[in-house]
Amino acid sequence: MTEMNPRTIPQVVAHAARRFGGQPAIQDGDTTLSFEELADAGVRACRAFMASGVAAGDRVAIWSPNAWEWVVAAIGLQSAGAVLVPLNTRLKGVEAGGILRTSGAKLLCSVDGFLDTDYVGSLASESLPDLQETILLRGERDGCTSWDDFLGRASEIEIEAARERASGVSPQDLSDMLFTSGTTGAPKGVMTAHGQNIQVFETWSDGVGLREGDRYLVVMPFFHSFGYKAGWLACLLKGATCLPHPVFDARVVLERIAKERITVFPGAPALYQSLLALPELVSFDTSSLRLAVTGAASIPVELVERMRDEPGFDSVITAYGLTETCGTVTMCVQGDDPETIATTSGRAIPGIEVRCVDAQGQPVPAGEPGEVVVRGYNVMRGYFRDEAETSKAIDEDGWLHTGDVGILDDKGYLRITDRVKDMFIMGGFNCYPAEIENLMFRHESIAQVAVIGIPDERMGEVAMAFIVPVPGARLLPEAIIDWCRDNMANYKVPRRVEVVDALPMNASGKVTKFVLRERALEGA
Repeated sequence: MTEMNPRTIPQVVAHAARRFGGQPAIQDGDTTLSFEELADAGVRACRAFMASGVAAGDRVAIWSPNAWEWVVAAIGLQSAGAVLVPLNTRLKGVEAGGILRTSGAKLLCSVDGFLDTDYVGSLASESLPDLQETILLRGERDGCTSWDDFLGRASEIEIEAARERASGVSPQDLSDMLFTSGTTGAPKGVMTAHGQNIQVFETWSDGVGLREGDRYLVVMPFFHSFGYKAGWLACLLKGATCLPHPVFDARVVLERIAKERITVFPGAPALYQSLLALPELVSFDTSSLRLAVTGAASIPVELVERMRDEPGFDSVITAYGLTETCGTVTMCVQGDDPETIATTSGRAIPGIEVRCVDAQGQPVPAGEPGEVVVRGYNVMRGYFRDEAETSKAIDEDGWLHTGDVGILDDKGYLRITDRVKDMFIMGGFNCYPAEIENLMFRHESIAQVAVIGIPDERMGEVAMAFIVPVPGARLLPEAIIDWCRDNMANYKVPRRVEVVDALPMNASGKVTKFVLRERALEGA
């Protein structure tokens, strides 16, 4: 009898154990867990959560860097029917406290310090009426429960009781609640369910070509859908080995790629730009690399070409998605020609509708820019306890308004040009910062660039560029402006250029342009 495809995360874990058995599922330092051992560890964690009073529908938060314990805790709580609430490791105590209160998290799994950050201590002054206990995945601290002591509670619950609880989880039940970054307001909890996430990432894994035996270095943080759903969950779906990496450092990552024979290495564009900026890149053995997957508002064509030529990726795949769509909307796939992969984010995944619309919500012709709207099984269930914001995001016909500007060609391939809020108008011309960034990235001495619109008395708004030079290069703002005049239309040319050591980024590797806007206003 043919085994049915798994439709919940507990089913995915059990299915992977049967299918891939003793192959390594996760390798983290001295700890290696096979797929069978990971499934057993998940059942034990489920029993411990049940013994700790976790019921179906409860929220359990994880505030920790990438580690094998993170994965086991997530599998355990989801098997117990709880909803995973990942917290950004860059949050301050007041920010994390706000999310814990909003979500009503019953338990918090964290660590006793990481990169000089005292997570638990930073919550000392926060009012958290729903939080009953803090469990430390690593380390020990007064007032907290150690991971070993927590797992010791598993003996209070029979294994069959845990298996029954896990089998009671349905595809329609919430699997997680990821909070938006809050850069434009209070963070909102995005609710998505087991079934839709698994359907999306089965498709994603097939499309990018992830396969059994791959060695997948997961640098993208587990609190983000890229590191969690396109990371360790995708590994479970396909039988790849997940190698968590807690902090991105270009040299350290290259050393791991060589030593551990990494084959799959997805990440945000800024991550690859950092690797390519290293003069000693050629001295590292990157011959094992096979697959890169990247995505953002726009991907510089030059970046994709250099990723193939220098580290030597066999395949570079681009995709597009957001938290409110389980992380994926469109994607290129194996077999798409290099130009398509370099210049688009692919087509809508099967079963998903994508349109570009004008300000009145009407579809624009192919080749014309408009706001990207999405409808289908990947769209979130809504924002947690926030009907007003949910109704703003999802219209009465079920279309999710993404806030991204894109262009669909006549074959359905999508090119993201920018964010609606990032576009500015210079003398009557619509200016898209990502387009200007792509052009500037062609300059041989520019490692990274971010463009924003700033007020101008005569033209309304003009472009300002923040650039990071390649190591050893000396860039003069006037020279960069002259170069731009020679290589782009006049209305796109930045009127101000600032050379910086680094661009401000969030933990998922995207430039935080609101920080640059504040900096520009202060400098003005």
